[in-house]
Amino acid sequence: MEDVREGGCLCGAIAYRIAGPLVDAGYCHCRLCQRAAGSPAVAWLTVANGDFGYTRGTPALYYSSADYQREFCASCGSPLAFRRRGDARTVDVTIATLADPAAVVPEYHIWRASRLHWFEVDDALPRYDDGGPDRAND
Repeated sequence: MEDVREGGCLCGAIAYRIAGPLVDAGYCHCRLCQRAAGSPAVAWLTVANGDFGYTRGTPALYYSSADYQREFCASCGSPLAFRRRGDARTVDVTIATLADPAAVVPEYHIWRASRLHWFEVDDALPRYDDGGPDRAND
């Protein structure tokens, strides 16, 4: 049985499908995610690049660094994905844009050195001041 998840943006202009296993899932507290989402942290899941595809609409792109792009809906602004520009092996997808976001539970916190002092998640997950354990995040 294929592991399939679907999701999309707030206004419905963009939809996506994930057809494959998750690599991992976690909270990111970096300043780029904070600013891109207007939130103190973003919950991401990671899948193989070939297991993710848009089924409706085309996202707008923002190159948040020389090597990475952020994908979002140009109509409603929903942040959808983050991946290496060009030859990406994986793609990070915002968990909250899934049709069933409760089905994916974060496993760790990364980039806590940028954490806003007034925001703390009360859980027992591992916490890393940097990018955390060795992950195939490109």
